[in-house]
Amino acid sequence: MFKDSHAFSGFSVNNLQKAREFYGDILGLEVTEEMEDMVLGLHLAGGHTVMIYEKPNHEPATFTILNFEVSDIEKAVSDLKAIGVEFESYDLPGLKTDEDNISRGEGPTIAWFTDPAGNILSVIQK
Repeated sequence: MFKDSHAFSGFSVNNLQKAREFYGDILGLEVTEEMEDMVLGLHLAGGHTVMIYEKPNHEPATFTILNFEVSDIEKAVSDLKAIGVEFESYDLPGLKTDEDNISRGEGPTIAWFTDPAGNILSVIQK
């Protein structure tokens, strides 16, 4: 039924302007205004677009909404920290991060951070 239908994903934030600044200025992604400036288009590598919309009763996702593949996770984490991005730390059974906020050994090498609305993102080693 949807084999040939264009599809896209989206997620909410509590402040569209803060999202525009974070995704555009901090992460360096192309961000466009869509639907009469009520939605942001977040343009990702490979021609994919994710829609970001403001929701007054927004609650942050409790799961990772975007994973950015990187070839050097240590450099990516260091570079993001240098511009003020704070990374999450975990010390749970099966999920531990090291002093660099990177989880290694159990699953992929990955580090998590949040956007200004509290949604969880990651950088993940290719």
